[in-house]
Amino acid sequence: MAVHPTAVIDSLAVVDPTCEIGPHVVIDGPVQIGPGCQISPSAIIMGHTTIGANCSIHSHAVIGDIPQDHRYEKQETYCVIGNHCVIREGVTIHRAVLNGESTIIGNDCYLMTNSHVGHDCILGNEVTLVSGALLGGHVTVGNKAIISGNAAVHQFVRVGDMAMVSGLAKVVQDVPPYLMTDRDGSIVGLNSVGLKRANYSIEERQELKTLFKLIYRSGMPFHRVADLAHEVATTETGKLFLNFFNSDSSRGIRKSVNRKKAA
Repeated sequence: MAVHPTAVIDSLAVVDPTCEIGPHVVIDGPVQIGPGCQISPSAIIMGHTTIGANCSIHSHAVIGDIPQDHRYEKQETYCVIGNHCVIREGVTIHRAVLNGESTIIGNDCYLMTNSHVGHDCILGNEVTLVSGALLGGHVTVGNKAIISGNAAVHQFVRVGDMAMVSGLAKVVQDVPPYLMTDRDGSIVGLNSVGLKRANYSIEERQELKTLFKLIYRSGMPFHRVADLAHEVATTETGKLFLNFFNSDSSRGIRKSVNRKKAA
């Protein structure tokens, strides 16, 4: 293990010998770091934090610090980061609030400079947070979703798989899978380019387009289009999209649509 002499590593930490630890890094507490990780100068990793294999932690990132929540009273809480994640300069990730709970980041996530992941957040795989994106506590972000630069996501909001949140957006309600928002959080249509690049089939994309029009463009309340929508949703992708509307939501699902932009 290549450890710079100015790095400080707690005796309770378990760091794989294949890791590289740069100057002035601080690893404080029972941290566990998997093989092949690179920790750049002045990064700080704290508490009950677990980092998977082949992650890149850049300068001045702070991972596993205590949550910004008045309820926290030194409970044993966790921060768990998957494999092959890139965490760039100045990123902050806080551990959970209540005893035994975790903040979780999946595999292959890319968190750009100065983005923030609040306590108890759960990020899926291949999530991208662009520079300055802010996630409040208990936010859930689905696989391959993108939160664009300087967007702010309110606590307890859910962002579905493959959703794309606009830069500078204010997101106060759930964003369903495969959809895009504008700056005020309104829905603007399907993430069609992202779906095509991710090799979703023509059948899946057409089904999502039909479901989107039923739910957002028909003018009828969801409970009235639900039966028809269930008949349309024959692919697993369509069913996942529809199930999002039937699942529990703390903040409610964003129903308004920017009709000038919506497909």
